[in-house]
Amino acid sequence: MSFPFFISKRYFVSKKSQSAINIISWISLGGVAVGTMALVVVLSVFNGFDDVIQSLFNSFDPDIKITLKEGKVFDLKADNIAKIEHLQEVDKVTYVLEESALLQYGDKQYIAQMKGVSANYPESNPIKSKVSHGEFLLSKNNVPFALIGAGVAYYLGVDPNFVKPLNIYIPRRDADINDAENAFTHQLISISGEFSIEQDIDAKYFIVPYDFASKALEYSNKVSALEIKLKDYSLVEKAQEKISQIVGTEFHVKNRYQQQEMFYKIMKSEKWAIFFILTFILIVASLNIIGSLTMLIIDKKRDIQTFGYLGANWKDIRRIFLFNSWINVIIGAVIGLFIGLAVCLAQIYFGFIKLQGSGSFVIENYPVKIVATDILLVFFTVIVIGYITSLIPVRAISRKYFED
Repeated sequence: MSFPFFISKRYFVSKKSQSAINIISWISLGGVAVGTMALVVVLSVFNGFDDVIQSLFNSFDPDIKITLKEGKVFDLKADNIAKIEHLQEVDKVTYVLEESALLQYGDKQYIAQMKGVSANYPESNPIKSKVSHGEFLLSKNNVPFALIGAGVAYYLGVDPNFVKPLNIYIPRRDADINDAENAFTHQLISISGEFSIEQDIDAKYFIVPYDFASKALEYSNKVSALEIKLKDYSLVEKAQEKISQIVGTEFHVKNRYQQQEMFYKIMKSEKWAIFFILTFILIVASLNIIGSLTMLIIDKKRDIQTFGYLGANWKDIRRIFLFNSWINVIIGAVIGLFIGLAVCLAQIYFGFIKLQGSGSFVIENYPVKIVATDILLVFFTVIVIGYITSLIPVRAISRKYFED
């Protein structure tokens, strides 16, 4: 054990001549512990919400989505589709045809996005598990059915028993503005169920069979997107590269993150903004270290003089107090990490902190996810802050302490 570390450890555990030094020292340790705990808990809660939101979007967004860079619809080219379907990474390819439509149910009207999907859609998308009322049914005995979002159902006042049919009005592409009576195509469809995923999705979409949408939009062999389910999502980058080579530069080939890129960027920005705010608070709390260390240096002035007379150099004397401060910071950081992790684990297993108005959410408790890299980042941040704040009073030690 080195001389500076041995002395610094003795100073840490020994009683100081002034009780105020002990009090300030414990306050500084507590401030570090509380700041560390707050960072661990807040980052873990953000990770939990990020996980929940990703799971919600993944219930609607495909692994890979192919759309035109310019234009709304494109032709189904059998050779390209076959090449994509035969890729080793690809499991299913679903045809999608989307367009805005005016819905009428009874005396209420609402504009929503019609999403026509091919028959294999239930096999490539987990939305079936998100049906809150009715059943997931798009076709039976060649009769089409519609699955509507909970928000769409709310605005239309849809009967939970789905007794009335849904009226769908879509503007004709070649409509004459002077002939309002024939400006829209009109289709009737029965409602089979209602899904609930996420507020924006629920209030925007209703799903119908691809053939029904194609007829309503007066398209033949046209799609607005191809949705692809992969056998293993970890191969998404490799699959994207291969698909991009097949479809060419006229198309966007986006993974789950890229489909909601702006939203995920905002989530990450909020997380790191909170991290830096809490880090600033931790810096303010760490200023107590400067006070406690300065008072300790003053209290140990005679010891410093003695060490100097015995031949200790300036580096060793400064290291004594620097190590003393580090011990304080490391113990505070470790305590904060343990308390923060204990709070997170308690929330994960017991869910003692509830979301207000949880009956309207898909989860009841605050979600928490512990990420090892975040824990290491917090610990490293605390140590760096402790080191910098400790240097300020330590560097003030000079030859004046040899003077009587």
